[in-house]
Amino acid sequence: MAVTVDQINLWRQVRSEDQILEFKEAKTQYDNEKLYKYCVAIANEGGGHIVLGIKDKPLPRPIVGTSAFNDLVGMAQKLFNELGFRVNIEEVLHPEGRVLVFHVPSRPIGTAYQRKGAYLMRSGEELVPMTEDVLRKIFAEGAPDWLEEKSKIGLEAREIVDLLDTQKFFELLELSYPDNQKAVIEKLLHERLIDEQNGVYAIRRIGALLLAKDLTNFEDVSRKRLRLVVYEGESKMFTKLDETFEQGYAIGYQNIVRFIMGQLPQNEAIKDALRVETSLVQEIVVRELMANAMIHQDFQIGGASPMVEVYENRIEFSNPGEPIVPTDRFIDGYQSRNERVADLMRRMHICEEKGSGIDKVVLSVEVSQLPPPIFKSSHRRSEVIVLGFKEFEAMDREERMRAAYQHCCLRYVMRKDMTNQSLRERFRLPDSKSSSISQVINQAIEAQLIRLDEAVGASKKMSRYLPFWG
Repeated sequence: MAVTVDQINLWRQVRSEDQILEFKEAKTQYDNEKLYKYCVAIANEGGGHIVLGIKDKPLPRPIVGTSAFNDLVGMAQKLFNELGFRVNIEEVLHPEGRVLVFHVPSRPIGTAYQRKGAYLMRSGEELVPMTEDVLRKIFAEGAPDWLEEKSKIGLEAREIVDLLDTQKFFELLELSYPDNQKAVIEKLLHERLIDEQNGVYAIRRIGALLLAKDLTNFEDVSRKRLRLVVYEGESKMFTKLDETFEQGYAIGYQNIVRFIMGQLPQNEAIKDALRVETSLVQEIVVRELMANAMIHQDFQIGGASPMVEVYENRIEFSNPGEPIVPTDRFIDGYQSRNERVADLMRRMHICEEKGSGIDKVVLSVEVSQLPPPIFKSSHRRSEVIVLGFKEFEAMDREERMRAAYQHCCLRYVMRKDMTNQSLRERFRLPDSKSSSISQVINQAIEAQLIRLDEAVGASKKMSRYLPFWG
């Protein structure tokens, strides 16, 4: 379908360059090698469009026109010769200037494209090599899903009920427990947690992972058990507790949360002129981050499991697999690595599957006046670190800027404005500290974490701010 002027105008309004659009000014020319690399990256991300002759900022994106690539047929042939796949090019004569649209197809299933040995993807404004985690997922496409493979076979119906906590399963789904075993088995079959063939049954790995009474009964799943380690002090030097939970994720979830909460250090706070003890973090933080670690792990990585580590001054959550959403977009972005696990745990009221879990964590952190959480991607693992209470004066420059960015993101997804006042309230600071907050805001702008909302105008008093991607 030909791209129309109206379509160009719609693309100019999108809030940020997303997975299918890449805007380049290219008034007079555009480097061929850069174009080849962007085509490879966008194809690896599922295909999309590169648009020349339009600036990326501000909204609506200005059309500057381009005189690059006058021989479109010849350029299309060059692209095919260099890349090995066809990229169609279309010229749109917009009233404000000439625009070129490169239609980049998606890579084939199970294949990743490369340019001069580099498998490329986009990361913000840059093109970067794909991580090992992403490549492994691509190459595994079309192969059997690890979760859907059978863990135990040749079972009778009574053995299914012995191995899986079906009573708790129905309770979590808010369903009455059937008065006969046949109906229980039919529900498990319907949910594709077990299979039946020739009168005998098999339990899928996903069924064991979520519902097992004891995961050690399932050899290929037992290494995925959640592990809790509690340390004395602020380092790994002395271990106070090392516990591995045997129950399946869904049926054991509530008990695991309660157990972890019981291991957290207590902070002293003043409330209504009385000293009261509070946990290092609120329960909602443990609930959401533990569910995230369970759901978003990469099950293809062997010998690794979700982990919760408790220190005197912080709690850390980690899971196998580098994140598929960039860490600086955890608050507003959502993509489940394991959709079936996410769907089942949502219906069992363990997670919401709508990307609000991290929002709740950041909101709880702000209410509790904690330093901003740290979202990290390390070698083949994703990590979230939540720190204990710290006064504004005790936070370092990086913590204050990170708090400003996360507050800005949270306000943005809540359809509210971040202002000097809202950030002061986040830190529980009086009006007299307005200049200190202005300094934090300016530092965050310089670090390109947030930006001034240009729609408001130049008035300092009315200034409001957006995340860098907003």
